[in-house]
Amino acid sequence: MQSWKTLSRRTILDYSQFLTVEEHAVELPDGRVIWDWPWVITPDFVNVVAQAEDGRYLCFRQGKYGIDGTSLAPVGGFLDADEEPLAAAQRELLEETGCRAAAWVPLGTFRVDPNRGAGMAYFYLARGVHRVAEPAADDLEEQQLLFLTRSEIEAALASGEFKVLPWMAIVALALQTTED
Repeated sequence: MQSWKTLSRRTILDYSQFLTVEEHAVELPDGRVIWDWPWVITPDFVNVVAQAEDGRYLCFRQGKYGIDGTSLAPVGGFLDADEEPLAAAQRELLEETGCRAAAWVPLGTFRVDPNRGAGMAYFYLARGVHRVAEPAADDLEEQQLLFLTRSEIEAALASGEFKVLPWMAIVALALQTTED
């Protein structure tokens, strides 16, 4: 199977470091050309499922502009310029929870939208998480740090309490990786 080819690109909206929209001309494998293919550029991000030394999982209950009510959420945030994904994951864990981890397990790298872009997601499981400082998060959202048992996080996942697709996906992946 052949890949699509980008023939040209032009910026049609450069809103901020958080959003750029381009228009691409793309050639399909059969030779057809689409001259106005939209491409969305948003920052790459990390999400971290943090498992404490006692086996409980750290997550947040928080609100987000694009969801109704509150959602459970893992640790996460955007990569800084030229920052490696693992370094961003470690930074976000420390900033948001005041914790460090004894071990890091990569859970995968995923394109958010394969046809429109929207950044890359880097997923990690942090094991042996322990507090070393006070949290220093600069998030806009009010959030409550929770410590959930495996059965509680499984129930939350099954009942739809993780309302954002990447968050649901990383929790499911992490639960497949961790022991009972």
